[in-house]
Amino acid sequence: MESFLNKYRYSLILLRELVITEFKLRYQGSILGYLWSVMRPLFLFMIMYVVFVYFLQIGGDVPFWPVQLLLGIVLWNFFSEVTNNGVGSIVGRGDVIRKINFPKYVIVVASSISAFINLLINLVVIFIFMAVSGVELQWQILLAPLFILELFVFALGLALLLSALFVRIRDVNYIWEIIMQGLFYSSVVIYPITLVLAKGEFFGQLLLLNPVAQAIQDARYALISSDAITLVKLSGERWYLILIPISIVIITAIVGAYVFKKRSPTFAEDV
Repeated sequence: MESFLNKYRYSLILLRELVITEFKLRYQGSILGYLWSVMRPLFLFMIMYVVFVYFLQIGGDVPFWPVQLLLGIVLWNFFSEVTNNGVGSIVGRGDVIRKINFPKYVIVVASSISAFINLLINLVVIFIFMAVSGVELQWQILLAPLFILELFVFALGLALLLSALFVRIRDVNYIWEIIMQGLFYSSVVIYPITLVLAKGEFFGQLLLLNPVAQAIQDARYALISSDAITLVKLSGERWYLILIPISIVIITAIVGAYVFKKRSPTFAEDV
């Protein structure tokens, strides 16, 4: 550990300062300040709740669906923030990159950690809603950090890949916006997966091969209700299906890190 700290001491110091700076600047000049990190998902939750739960009567047969809905929104916002901020993170720091030589990955990681801090703040709100709704904590809550870590690694891998590509290909930002729209509606954020299963178990399995959907649904199982349907429950004898979203996460992280490392030496000339 001491050898690791000595090798990456400069990077760790720079990472800490960038995280602090980015988090301070996020809501600088705002009257409500850091409260916006909580209020944004709450406002979206209220809109979704009124439209989908109250008027359309969706999720009435799902235990604690309003809390599950809020958790899905919070986790999606985290994934969205990491990837969307990551796309332009290198270009946004172009002036610094041209003047100072330092590990460029620190910029993307700092942006991701800032989003993770927002997630932790929102999870406090989730636990308050859970307590008010009468959700009883079970042993599987210990698994929740693993699913959040999985989502974080997937988002960070994408952020590294997208930020490296965006330096030369500015269309990446618009392409990713379109992809995110499709991901949002295929990640069981605003509707229970039981609606998909009503069309057939195959469609539910296919949907949960998406790492974002799988992580969100597993987090609901771990934090809110053991009745939440997960890929593990749907896979049955096809146990190998469980390995697919995990493999996608690992491959994305490796490819993202490789592409970023390969392109980073020319960032100063290209940004």
